[in-house]
Amino acid sequence: MSETKPSIGELLTATVPMVRTLRLEYLETTPERAVLAMPDRPEYQNHVGGPHAGAMFTLAESASGAVVVGAFGDQMARAVPLPVRCEVAWTKLARGPLTAVAELGRPIADVVAELDRGLRPEFPVEVSVRREDGAETSHMTIVWTLRPHD
Repeated sequence: MSETKPSIGELLTATVPMVRTLRLEYLETTPERAVLAMPDRPEYQNHVGGPHAGAMFTLAESASGAVVVGAFGDQMARAVPLPVRCEVAWTKLARGPLTAVAELGRPIADVVAELDRGLRPEFPVEVSVRREDGAETSHMTIVWTLRPHD
């Protein structure tokens, strides 16, 4: 009898408490792209009735992390993925449920080749957070690294 390997979403839901706290849902996870949804809940709202910026940040960062795990999960025996820096732009008022789409900004092979050469590669993940009507409410660029184990 073979064991079923958990999906990236199942793995991250089980290991990252904030994912469970915000009830994030993994709609798609591939090595180059992840799509996550966050429900509209009163306890996540800010003073204008939209999702708090911290909840939106966590949604976007979680989507980027899913891409990183999908792209570089096979490298974790020799390196740990870590976010290095982030730039965020809040573009429209967010209301209602939100969806974050994260996309890897460098070819996987290029990042792994740098790691193979003993470097600590950095790579961006672009994340767009959108309302149900499709309007982008924020955009984040999160730069990640693969830090080799000592």
